[in-house]
Amino acid sequence: MATNGTVRATERRAAILASLSRDGAVQIDEVATALDVSSMTVRRDFDELEADGLLRRVRGGAVAVNGPQPFGDRQRVNARAKRVIAAKSAELVPSSGAIAVDASSTTGTLVGDIGPRDGLTVATNSYDNFAAVRATPGVNPILIGGEAEKTTGSFVGMIACEGAASLLYTRFFTSATGVDPTHGSSEVSLGEVQVKHAFGEHARSIVLCVDSSKLGRTSVAHGFAFDAISVMITELDPTDARLDEYRGMVELR
Repeated sequence: MATNGTVRATERRAAILASLSRDGAVQIDEVATALDVSSMTVRRDFDELEADGLLRRVRGGAVAVNGPQPFGDRQRVNARAKRVIAAKSAELVPSSGAIAVDASSTTGTLVGDIGPRDGLTVATNSYDNFAAVRATPGVNPILIGGEAEKTTGSFVGMIACEGAASLLYTRFFTSATGVDPTHGSSEVSLGEVQVKHAFGEHARSIVLCVDSSKLGRTSVAHGFAFDAISVMITELDPTDARLDEYRGMVELR
């Protein structure tokens, strides 16, 4: 955690999330001392991060949010950033052929607003994302079945993987719990990762759609290394310094 004087809110919160990713819990007083800010400032940071679904407040500190979260909860987190990402991602959605989208709320924002197509098949392992796109003219939605993951509302397991692998995709649009320059993307659920791998292995390219709160974070299940990812889309301008660690590793949008 940074210790070189008072830092901006975005930098403080990134440092808090990095500590949570590493240690699983942080204490208000320890964070205040490390960042050279008041305890009240840290409490405000905790409040903002909890509102975004990125941590859970406990007495005297905060703990990491572990395990899959319901789709509706995830959809409300960083909604503005997801809309920016969706607008950028829509430029890569073909008019026809087939694409795959994972069970994330970020790609759900994309498919909910891609507009009319000319015979585009959209495969997903998320009922919410299937429902978001099924009324779109010129789109043929396919819901990949399997075992229901009760918390996330997605489908996982062997049947889901076999379904995901039954088509060939122009692109696979996916999000992640965390993105690290060394390890690539990562997830809270091994079951989700297995389905994503099945989609990714049958796609010409993988498009990683993540908001900036995911940068520098890792979770428990390894997703994709950067040599497998063609494009990474965030809400940031591609020249933003927060993307410097990823520059040259992947196309940034």
